[in-house]
Amino acid sequence: MIELLRTRRSIRKYTEQPVDTDKLAILKEALLRSPSSKGINPWQFIFIDEKETIQKLKAAKNSGTGPLETAPLAVVFCADETVNDAWVEDCSIAAIILQLSAHALGLGSCWIHFHYRMHSEAISSEQYVRELLGIPANFRILCAVTVGHPARESKGRPFEELLFEKIKMNRF
Repeated sequence: MIELLRTRRSIRKYTEQPVDTDKLAILKEALLRSPSSKGINPWQFIFIDEKETIQKLKAAKNSGTGPLETAPLAVVFCADETVNDAWVEDCSIAAIILQLSAHALGLGSCWIHFHYRMHSEAISSEQYVRELLGIPANFRILCAVTVGHPARESKGRPFEELLFEKIKMNRF
């Protein structure tokens, strides 16, 4: 696990090669094994491999959606907020599970945040994504994670660059 964390990076450009069905099946299984508060599993995962839909998803907000430009796969994380008030945490855990699983399979990934972001002055990113993908009104949308084969190799952050000053012992 520590080796995955040492070498994982956010990937913003992908090759055109699709994610093969065996790896796709593993990613789906990994998501369904994600822990959730009280084992309630309020989340739903929408796997998108239609290029046109991925491009429309890119319009959900004004910036920070660049990885959707070349991604062959995007996974949208949403949850029924009436089922569990810890839906943000549950979706966040599942998203990092997906990212680490993708990296373990030799794929890259990048988080695209939608929660509390705006598509336009009048429409939230969540509302835009909800309408685009036909998500029910009682579901909240946290993010999408892009997945694909990295266009170039990226190295993990060097040990010397870790911010150890962020770690406190016993007291702040």
